[in-house]
Amino acid sequence: MNPLLDAEQAVLGAVLLDPGQLSHLEWLAPDHFYRPVHQALFGALRKLRSDNHPAVEGEKSVPLSWVTDAVAEAGLHVRGLTASYAHLLISACPRPAHAPVYGRMVLEGAIHRTVTRHAIRLHQEARTGTQRGEVEGTLHHADVLTGVLTDLARRWGTEPRPVAPVTPPDTIPSALPPAQANQAAEDEAFLLAVLVERPGAMGEVVGWLRPGDFADPARGQLYRCLGALHHRGEPIDRLTLLWEAQRRGLLADGTLSKDRFAVICDGVGAGDAEWLGKQVMRSSITRTATTSARAVRALAEGEALAPGRLINHALHALGPLDEVRARWETAHGRPPSRAPSSAPSPSGPPAARVHAALTRSAPRAAPSPADRLSLAPAPTAARPPSRTHS
Repeated sequence: MNPLLDAEQAVLGAVLLDPGQLSHLEWLAPDHFYRPVHQALFGALRKLRSDNHPAVEGEKSVPLSWVTDAVAEAGLHVRGLTASYAHLLISACPRPAHAPVYGRMVLEGAIHRTVTRHAIRLHQEARTGTQRGEVEGTLHHADVLTGVLTDLARRWGTEPRPVAPVTPPDTIPSALPPAQANQAAEDEAFLLAVLVERPGAMGEVVGWLRPGDFADPARGQLYRCLGALHHRGEPIDRLTLLWEAQRRGLLADGTLSKDRFAVICDGVGAGDAEWLGKQVMRSSITRTATTSARAVRALAEGEALAPGRLINHALHALGPLDEVRARWETAHGRPPSRAPSSAPSPSGPPAARVHAALTRSAPRAAPSPADRLSLAPAPTAARPPSRTHS
């Protein structure tokens, strides 16, 4: 049993039975369908309506040409579609008047697939950026995902806003490839050595670099200790740092050992703290983007999650990346960039789409399918109506 496939068939069957249902499905697009044959057929039905097909203007019966012309038009874009499959779609529709509800089911499936696809793309770009040593592509695709979520929220009829899920999705912590992990560890250790050797260098990074940007939690805690000493205006050297680490319990709980402390702090202390800090932040951005992308994908793959909740939970999952990005912009002396604009699409007014998307089926006085279908190539009064096109 595949409810999404049944919904796609029901929508198409409803339109084949009652072309007037297209006016209630303006917000539904061909690419919202999963199967290519369904995409082609829905696109063909919309094209026939825009070409003023006689069936659209008919009030009593639907001519056989509505089905045959739709199959012929769709056959120009996809292979394997036959008239017999069109009749199968007709039989798969429980009630043509419920087409808007079936359409919402199709849109719901499209939302899950779209969010999954863009989350995978962000994940891939973050991994590629790690190897190239750049973050511009990662930040661009994060913007694209945010814009997609905003547009989907408007299409679904909700306002996009970050909401934390009651149960966070299960995701495996992201890990850098060995070569990049070794480079990140070297940059972090080198930065700490510079900050210990040149205490004044803390002023160059303390405004935008955070302990969480370090891949190694122990190094992040040492940076926190350096920040505390800098904040209190106390002298910074190897001994004061060790004392601060002991006061915070890092030696007692095993986070740090004296030998490891010596390896970190006895390194070469000549270097540019700002440049090294940006290297650490660059690694932090790609790691955070990978973690966020995995969380969004895990949410999108949960079929039981309603689209509105999926969108808002996904925006919340992107929050840590937005925070790191804002500090990255600060480090480069640029104002924090804003999220992509959620301006309405030029294809139609968002209010109309929202109203259509929220439509629920209701009893209508329209003629039943049996009263609208006819075997004749055009509506006639002499031939009795029939429920099929055979």
